[in-house]
Amino acid sequence: MALEHILDQPLAVDLLRRALASDRVAHAYAFVGPAGAGRMSTALAFAAELLGSLSRQHPDLHVVVPTPPETNSRGARAIRIGAIRELERQASLRPVMARRKVFVLDEAERMTGEAPQAFLKTLEEPPAATVIILILPRARAVPATVLSRCQVVRFAPRDDAGAATARAQARELLAEVKAQGVDALFRRTDRLEREKAEALVDAYWLFCRDLLLAKSDAPAALFIDGDHAAELAREAEGWTVDQILAAVDLCRQAREALLRNVAPRLTLEVVLSRLALRAA
Repeated sequence: MALEHILDQPLAVDLLRRALASDRVAHAYAFVGPAGAGRMSTALAFAAELLGSLSRQHPDLHVVVPTPPETNSRGARAIRIGAIRELERQASLRPVMARRKVFVLDEAERMTGEAPQAFLKTLEEPPAATVIILILPRARAVPATVLSRCQVVRFAPRDDAGAATARAQARELLAEVKAQGVDALFRRTDRLEREKAEALVDAYWLFCRDLLLAKSDAPAALFIDGDHAAELAREAEGWTVDQILAAVDLCRQAREALLRNVAPRLTLEVVLSRLALRAA
């Protein structure tokens, strides 16, 4: 995806386009805004412009995401010192194919321990031909010393209509797969675009959140889809808490897989099939 396809963040896109046109690209950016605002999609589109390639497998594109501890796959996800040290190592190398290297840190607020201080040193002495993009929910999510060395790009919340449409499509698709089996799955996910897959996975993530609330007898006002509270309550009766938590983790893994360029159709098929059978 290129910047021309980012349609609902005109101010952010205009700032990045002007940087490209003048060849005055900052060494570090902080893309700040709420989840679902298109920060990661825009970061990857900007990277595509910088690298002259739309491929997420480009050797000069590096995406850093929070991971659980090596000793506990169900532990808290974080960006630890080891990931920052590897970023430093990669940044010290010359670009493989393009003029620059691009590093994108998703959920950069999850840097823990010594990682923020080590990352600050990288920002203070930025390697040549390197652009770093931090994805953040709010400006104060990282130390001020880190943010002050980045050009901040603000992202406004997206229109809820698009998210509501995606949730409605996700419900319809899941019901169809439950009723008709894998044939419906293969038919409906043919030629699936990555951005659509991301929106559907996000919708299933929120669906699982609502299931957990319904399982806990929470008031409908807390649900994302409060209008479907009765339907969610009936659905939650067929799930255990452990199954719902496994489904939440499945959606998280699917979102990370899409960032790593796993095929959108395959990713969504895994999510749908597991949800239809109750994630375990």
